Amino acid sequence: MSEPLPSLLDHALAHEAAHAEFVYLTQPLGDGRVVHYTWAQLMDEARRMAAHLQGRGFEPGSRIAILSKNCAHFIIAELAIWMAGHTTVAIFPTETAETVRFVLEHSEASLLFVGKLDAWPQQAGGVPMGLPRIALPLAPENDFEGWDEVIARTPPLPGRPRRAPDDLAMLMYTSGSTGTPKGVMVSFAAITRAGEGIAQDLRGRVGQDAPNRMLSYLPLAHSFERSWVEAFTLVDGRTQVFFAESIDTFVQDLQRARPTLFISVPRLWLKFQQGVFAKMPPARLDRLLRIPLLGRLVARKIRRGLGLDEVVMAGSGSAPIPAELIAWYRRIGLALYEGYGMTEDSSYSHSSSAEFNAPGYVGVPMAGVQVRLSPEGEILIKSPGQFTGYYKRPDLDADAFTEDGFFRTGDLGERRPDGLLKITGRAKELFKTAKGKYVAPAPIENHLNAHPMIELALVSGVGQPSAYAMVMLAEHLRPRTSDAALRQEVQAALTQLLEDVNRRVSDYEQLHMIVVAREPWSIENGLLTPTMKIRRHRIEAAVGADVERWYASGAKVHWA
Repeated sequence: MSEPLPSLLDHALAHEAAHAEFVYLTQPLGDGRVVHYTWAQLMDEARRMAAHLQGRGFEPGSRIAILSKNCAHFIIAELAIWMAGHTTVAIFPTETAETVRFVLEHSEASLLFVGKLDAWPQQAGGVPMGLPRIALPLAPENDFEGWDEVIARTPPLPGRPRRAPDDLAMLMYTSGSTGTPKGVMVSFAAITRAGEGIAQDLRGRVGQDAPNRMLSYLPLAHSFERSWVEAFTLVDGRTQVFFAESIDTFVQDLQRARPTLFISVPRLWLKFQQGVFAKMPPARLDRLLRIPLLGRLVARKIRRGLGLDEVVMAGSGSAPIPAELIAWYRRIGLALYEGYGMTEDSSYSHSSSAEFNAPGYVGVPMAGVQVRLSPEGEILIKSPGQFTGYYKRPDLDADAFTEDGFFRTGDLGERRPDGLLKITGRAKELFKTAKGKYVAPAPIENHLNAHPMIELALVSGVGQPSAYAMVMLAEHLRPRTSDAALRQEVQAALTQLLEDVNRRVSDYEQLHMIVVAREPWSIENGLLTPTMKIRRHRIEAAVGADVERWYASGAKVHWA
């Protein structure tokens, strides 16, 4: 009988032996202080916590939850959970008490690790009475047992713990733009094959032996970061992971890490660009970049200022990114490529490269991924990272797959003969105007998001004479919107933008007006998901009473 393929846990155990002194994780402690964890150190802590978890007598495969921002002990705790024979349930650190309670009760969690958090006093009420808790280092003030206390008194779990390919490694609760979170069941085989495929992809670009650095700051509770940072680095073993301390220190965190590999989401790529524009107007920067020698110097200075001057490969995922934004980053010398994936395939689906990329396309299938389009244009995926099903929801499983095992993504797309895939919209987001034709909002939103004054956009208009757009202004503009001169400038720019966008879309997709959002959309006010995608229905509901008045006025630009 052949030896089973290795799991992520097997990879980590191999690094413990082969790369014992390599610094894998670097955690900021505040005031410029950091602590480094070598493979030997972190695996020793994980083994001690695993022994403690086994000693508590939980049934094999019990769900152990982690509520924490990204930190070194998120990964160490996950390794401990796996060594002990259990399943990880990670909860987004920005979730409300209501959602925290739902996830803990729905998953039947046996224990909760509480880590680095900003809103623990508001979340604590969501933890069921009697659920055991352990505080990770950097946790808010609490009165429950601490990680350091446990490992100080517990001998390490010996030997080489193994997990079967079909064992459940993690339950990933989708953040979702609507509805109740769904528990996506991910086996060890799925997350490991995804991590190995990503390692093959990234190592093919940056070289097999070069040590790499990454900054982990997108939520580890989300599939994108879990696969492309944690799973990849657990497989790779020679990539150092740095963690961000806080939003306020993000630039310093980047400067400290000087990543060679960097992934982000479209909203943050836009914010980085707008931060540059706040210091130098786009037109002036454009002129400087056109000058051969000076342009290269300016581009290098921008990359250095962002902390991205040593990046060999940068990626964008989780949501569509404007093609113009990718072109801008490449113009300043950053190799930015878009990819495509989702929780249900462990974010292992499509990736762009120097050989296979085009504006507006998300790349070609990654190794082992099969893809086809349904007669309706829906993208169907069969991935080595494919999930097992939805936890306690067999009714959803029946609709999720085709008869031959392809996952129905719900995304609509087009494919070129060379395999490049273009996302044209999401089936559930399509809406009809009074003209009777379906409008796909995402491509129009991308046109709007490419404008330097706009950070995020939403296109809506169900049953209206035509669609409309609501936009959130760039961060550096928002505090100054009471200034009459600035308002006039913004009004003129958005009126021109409206005309430009309407020239680029079909007549039935043309926008009636642009509305400037009254308040920023954020995770905290529930208008963005934890991965910073817009919660479409909540934003539409918030302005529902005003829409008819806006249409009736006939104005092209409104201030909500």
